[in-house]
Amino acid sequence: MPRFAAGVVKFQNEVYPENKDLFHELDRGQAPEALFITCSDSRIETAMITQTAPGELFICRNAGNIVPPPSTHTGGMSASIEFAVAALKVPHIVVCGHTQCGAMKGAMNPEGLDKLPYVRDWLSYSRGAVEIVEELGAGLSEDEKMTLLLRQNVILQLQHLRSHPSVARRLAKGDVELHGWVYDIKTGAVDAYDPATGDFCPVDVRYAAEMKRLAADCA
Repeated sequence: MPRFAAGVVKFQNEVYPENKDLFHELDRGQAPEALFITCSDSRIETAMITQTAPGELFICRNAGNIVPPPSTHTGGMSASIEFAVAALKVPHIVVCGHTQCGAMKGAMNPEGLDKLPYVRDWLSYSRGAVEIVEELGAGLSEDEKMTLLLRQNVILQLQHLRSHPSVARRLAKGDVELHGWVYDIKTGAVDAYDPATGDFCPVDVRYAAEMKRLAADCA
């Protein structure tokens, strides 16, 4: 903890003064460009991966980057999604999985979670993705099965997202876009889901046209 406290002092003495205008602007409110749903894993640093500044991402994190379907029970994820989508009007929602995900390993082997009953129950929201791996995984290596699960889980959570009333209303109006990503911790690669092909491809390929327009606007 002393190291963290020293970090706060460094932030106050060095980082904050250099970004004082930004923080004064943020004090007046927030208008994030995206709701970013990812795993609680300590190795996932959203700002570093996306090169974003404070105020640009509304971040929700949980074990397995899961989006529970809407229900009569109000949970933290559902409330946060509703706030980001209905109140903050974010134009983009990203569900980002990652390699070496302990939650997904647990989802594949729920019998090993007897001592973690809350985790086991939470991961039931990934059961549909596990079933796909069980159906299609014959002949695949364990690494290939995990890659398939990571991707199928992202696709499944996107399906859950679409069923949330606030998201469904925005999708019907056409003013919000959903994105599915998988981040590779070892290589830094990010693959993005392409609904046109039903597959994942490198993020620079998936968003090539948009990135080209952005570069032109910044030129």
